[in-house]
Amino acid sequence: MDPQSLGVVICRSDKLANGGPGVRFVIDDGGTRTPAFAIRYAGKVYAFVNRCSHMALPLDIKPGAFFDNDKRYIICATHAALYDPTDGRCVSGPCNGAGLMVVAVIERDGHVLLSGNRYQSASVETIEE
Repeated sequence: MDPQSLGVVICRSDKLANGGPGVRFVIDDGGTRTPAFAIRYAGKVYAFVNRCSHMALPLDIKPGAFFDNDKRYIICATHAALYDPTDGRCVSGPCNGAGLMVVAVIERDGHVLLSGNRYQSASVETIEE
């Protein structure tokens, strides 16, 4: 089956390991290109806009490195703000309770896809390791 026939594909499911590097991608939000990322945590895929809620900076300094050392929280590499990987809620740091913007995703037939009709497209960036 052609993966594109499934919808807007972000990546293959096997690209995301629990607590491992995320996949960075760009979404088209009504003509605005917005950086985002997908991660796997506790066996499930989650995605968010790649922007710290404290300051509009990317969360990862090293591309794809979104988890803290314990692989428990998403961390802002600039401010050390910590976010819950299941919902983007701020749990610690200068984000003062403001969370990450969720990007709805689903897994189907071995692929991670955008879910719903909000985003018209996604393009994936290569993560350099």
